[in-house]
This record gives sequence, C-alpha cells and structure tokens, in this order.
Amino acid sequence: MNQWHHARGGRSRGRDFSGRAPPKKKGRNHVPERWKDYLPIGQRMSGTRFIAFKVPLQKKFEVNLAPEECFSPLDLFNKIQEQNEELGLIIDLTYTQRYYKAEDLPETISYIKIFTVGHQVPDDDTIFKFKRAVKEFLKENKDNDKLIGVHCTHGLNRTGYLICRYLIDVEGMRPDDAIELFNRCRGHCIERQNYIENLQKGRGRKNRNSSTSRSGVFEDSAHLMEQVPTTNKPVNQGPRNNRPGGHLPPSRHFHTQTQNSQQSF
Repeated sequence: MNQWHHARGGRSRGRDFSGRAPPKKKGRNHVPERWKDYLPIGQRMSGTRFIAFKVPLQKKFEVNLAPEECFSPLDLFNKIQEQNEELGLIIDLTYTQRYYKAEDLPETISYIKIFTVGHQVPDDDTIFKFKRAVKEFLKENKDNDKLIGVHCTHGLNRTGYLICRYLIDVEGMRPDDAIELFNRCRGHCIERQNYIENLQKGRGRKNRNSSTSRSGVFEDSAHLMEQVPTTNKPVNQGPRNNRPGGHLPPSRHFHTQTQNSQQSF
C-alpha cells in the first residue's frame, strides 16, 4: 500500500454582488453537480499517454455518497493499477481547490494545477500551459510508459478539449479522429458544442516559436516558457498518514502547481 498526505482546508468563496439575497451555501463538502452521472475513469487513449477521469474527492465528501459512488485519490490510484498502468502526472483543470490537494496524492505522482474556466473554450494561455506540461513530462519520461492523467470536474469537456487540442496541434491528428478517440476511451462523449466546433473548425493553436513533432516531445523548451515552480516537497505539505500495509518509497517526482495569473478563485 502507499503513503498519503492529509489535506488542509481551502479558501472561502467570494461575495455575491447580484443584488439578491445570496443562496444558502451548500457547504464545502457538497458533491459537484452531476458528478455521480459519469464513470470515475476511462481507459488509456491508445497510441498516447493520456487517461481521463473525473475529479477525485477527499474522504470528507463521502458522507454524501453511497459506498459504490466514492472516488477518492486513493481509489484513482488503485483503478489505474487495475488497468496495469502507472500514473506519472496529474493535470488538474478544475477552477477551485476544494476537491482535493496535491498532498492527497502519493509522492511518486507529479501534479500540475491549471485553473481553467468552465463552459467557455480555453484561451491561448491555458492551451499553451497544457501543451507545456505534457511536453515537458514526455521529455523527462522517455524511458518509461507512465501516463498523464487529466481531469476537470467531470473529466469530459475541458479535459476532452485540451487533450484533443494537443493531439490535433502537436501530433497532427485529424479533429474528428481525436474527438472519437477521446469519447471512446473516456466512456462519455464531449457534450459542449462550442468545444466540438472549435476543435473541428477553429484555427490550430501552435506552440509559441517552437517546433513540434508527432512524438509530442518538447524540444529545447526552456527558453520558450516561464519556469514551473518546483520544490523538493509537495505543495502545501501537511502531516503524513500511513495507510495500513506499508507506504510508498521516497521519490524525486515533485508536486508542482501552475496558476493563470489573470484568473483567481
């Protein structure tokens, strides 16, 4: 079994300036809307390192879930193992930090947070950050087959868009083929028509001053992008919790966090 970290509380939401009485707060432990309607995790997208899943929820959310509905960071790790795969990186696209923390993950898994607004097509800055994260991971993991796990709230629309955007722009995949591959492996179809239309008809988003290849490896990327902050400890490290059966060995894979400076929660 593995060594996991306790999470710590997040920040409260902003004020309501609508002119009406604010709605009654659901509490920080309420399950995201329609979260239960989606499969926890898909399958590895064949020919790629990608796997998509919905956001895992800390144990505090389980009071509002039936046992079979629970999907925690530990459940995610176990379901990946059941597929005989190994997860190397999680890219978290949710626009909040309340669902889980980087320290809820085993230390062997790197973590990047890209705050991504829902419902609207991701902007160029978000797309660039996503491509950067993928390419740097692939460059650093040429000698293994570790997966890149991507999730938003439901692991469907923002997740599907950015994975497909990468496959189209970097790997040269036809838009319809990328969308079909994602839908089949996720087990659900991308729902938002504006995302689908942008992938099918929108201009390609090429990397800034960079050459791309079908291998998806970012070549000479250091001068093209701002440095992702890294530490030799997980972000916001808290006390550790030893689960029964042992713990993960120490690792040099570090949690990282990226935030769009123009978007704050």
